[in-house]
Amino acid sequence: MITATDIELTAGGRQLLEPVTFQVAPGDRIGLVGRNGAGKTTLARVLAGEALPAGGSVRRSVPVAYLPQDPRTGDLNVVARDRILGARGLDRIVHELQVARTDMGHGDAEHQNRILKRYSRLEEQFHLLGGWAAEAEAGSIAFSLGLPDRVLTQPLGTLSGGQRRRVELARVLFSGAPTLILDEPTNHLDADSIAWLRHFLRAHDGGLMVISHDGELLDSVVNKVFHLDASRTQLDVYRLGWKAYLEQLAIDERRRRRERANAERKVVELKAQADRMRAKATKARMAHNLDRRAARLTEGLEDVRRVDKVARLRFPAPSPCGKTPLSATGLTKSYGSLEVFSGIDLAIDRGSRVVILGLNGAGKTTLLRVLSGIERPDAGEVVQGHGLQLGYYAQEHETLDPSLTVYENVRHNAPPTVSDAELRRILGSFLFGGGRIDQLAGTLSGGEKTRLALATLVVSAANVLLLDEPTNNLDPASRGEVLKALHTYAGAIVLVTHDPGAVHALSPEHVVLMPEGVEDTWSDDLGDLVALA
Repeated sequence: MITATDIELTAGGRQLLEPVTFQVAPGDRIGLVGRNGAGKTTLARVLAGEALPAGGSVRRSVPVAYLPQDPRTGDLNVVARDRILGARGLDRIVHELQVARTDMGHGDAEHQNRILKRYSRLEEQFHLLGGWAAEAEAGSIAFSLGLPDRVLTQPLGTLSGGQRRRVELARVLFSGAPTLILDEPTNHLDADSIAWLRHFLRAHDGGLMVISHDGELLDSVVNKVFHLDASRTQLDVYRLGWKAYLEQLAIDERRRRRERANAERKVVELKAQADRMRAKATKARMAHNLDRRAARLTEGLEDVRRVDKVARLRFPAPSPCGKTPLSATGLTKSYGSLEVFSGIDLAIDRGSRVVILGLNGAGKTTLLRVLSGIERPDAGEVVQGHGLQLGYYAQEHETLDPSLTVYENVRHNAPPTVSDAELRRILGSFLFGGGRIDQLAGTLSGGEKTRLALATLVVSAANVLLLDEPTNNLDPASRGEVLKALHTYAGAIVLVTHDPGAVHALSPEHVVLMPEGVEDTWSDDLGDLVALA
């Protein structure tokens, strides 16, 4: 169980959450919702023990397993299977057992006797932690999340961002921790994996808190909803399932507005009456009492939830360029002995729209990184055509410098001709106003990093955009803005996504199927593959 007592949250001097007390108890399956930047990730980190609250306390009476929005995978030389097994300490024991088996055939009798005793102790620990059944359980969870055995034998550094994210999710689910806190667990998951995850979380009998913009997951899993209201800096607790919560939320809002309207009318009447009485000295005391009554009425009102602000995203007109601003011939890329793709030819014409499809690990992200120049191909060539201005959105926000402020990141990506006033206006349209432009990028939530990364594209005047999962971490309203921007942008776009809505908004002309790199004309029949890829 997690018990939060009078916890208060702030970020960069900004109030995120006023003091609140609540519990996450066994059997609670809580959906933590709110707009981007409301403080959901901050609250999750505090509950998991990854950060401290600005006030109050958090007590954890059982182990907690936490999936952060941007997982820290530690040593990238660690094999994926060991990373998962490490959640229960099995990776160390399995490794030491292998070392002991190797040592058994060496040394004198005394040495071999020591090795046998050590092997017996390790084997006993191994069985206490679940033994081979636990290893099989880890493999089953990984497979259900789209991680076949060949991926589990690879070092983390050779995996795509989506695969590493799945490894971290598998690690958390395998941990056996009674309480789980999951921040956007469906990111990078295909439709089959999401369906399996819904079933797994429904069956979890401990405590669960999940941050997600996936309405189907929330509807299927949660039995409580915590709404973090950014405008009121309050946490509203609904002991309801998802659909009932949505209905109650609308009812509560109508009640707040009705009560406030009635009270405001009464306040106007009381003040008018007090003003009339103040004209007579004999009724000054009564006028004062009426003023006090009006003030109490105002103080007792619940704040009306203001409509959440939405980032206004519009890509500018692309700078002029030649007929084919970006092309590639014979691209080949490997990580160690693992070949990701080979012999890919590609031509991105001015204003063209291309979707890259393929299973996780098929090389979609790697291809975009090679096209952007962040990684070099092992063979082949990327050709930058006349007038190319390239904009790259990385799914893990690697293009942002966490040590720089919001403003400094945008200034770094903007042409010198763009004035400071214009940059501030653009940042304001992305909801980075006032002192927020001086906040370090590394302290932003996943949704806020997405908005900032998109803002850097807006100021870049790019004529070719390489977009890797641009709708991840966004609330529905912000996602809608991104989709409208994709639809209206006049430049060329190369898109990697699991979001069918993003593909529909793009109206692609061509598709590149990975890992073969075959380019073909887009067909709506391929739409069903987007969520499965």
